[in-house]
Amino acid sequence: MATVAVYNMQGKEVDKIELNDSIFGVEVNEHLVHMAVVAQLANKRQGTQKAKNRSEVSGGGRKPWRQKGTGHARQGSIRAPQWKGGGVVFAPAPRDYSIRLNKKEKRAALKSALTSRVEDQKLVVLDELKLDEVKTKNFIAVLKALNLDKALFVLDDNDKNVILSARNIPDVKTAQVNELNVYDVLKYNTVVLTKKAVSDIEEVYA
Repeated sequence: MATVAVYNMQGKEVDKIELNDSIFGVEVNEHLVHMAVVAQLANKRQGTQKAKNRSEVSGGGRKPWRQKGTGHARQGSIRAPQWKGGGVVFAPAPRDYSIRLNKKEKRAALKSALTSRVEDQKLVVLDELKLDEVKTKNFIAVLKALNLDKALFVLDDNDKNVILSARNIPDVKTAQVNELNVYDVLKYNTVVLTKKAVSDIEEVYA
């Protein structure tokens, strides 16, 4: 099992913790991780874009002028793409971009992402993360003490003081254990877990 240091909010090492190899020590499957990220980004797309093709724009029921003798190039319809107000050649239409991954694939991808963070020494464990009041300055002090910039904080409970204090800080995101996903784990430079969040993840995903 991998052993990592546990820090307090002042950045001091206070303990060590062993991580479950079935979650934080699996063989990294890069292809599965890529599939999970692509699926997550694709599922965010609305797919509501629409433009009219030449069969949908109004007008153009007849030839604008006769075929020969006018000096103009021959035209069959004012709905043709080269005309102002004509249809779009390959017009986008509403579509569903969603990609489905089964539950086992999602779990395996998340385990691979968490393992990669451990291997790259980009996973930090805190003994707890509690703030007495909603104050961004206090949360920034925690970031400085831990020497973090772009970080994902995974919380063990819905602590409003922590969530609201971190909300206005660029490149910092808070999430619950049940909101953990591959894209966020890889997007941020460091993943910060509380000790309780580690045990919750091991309980849910083991």
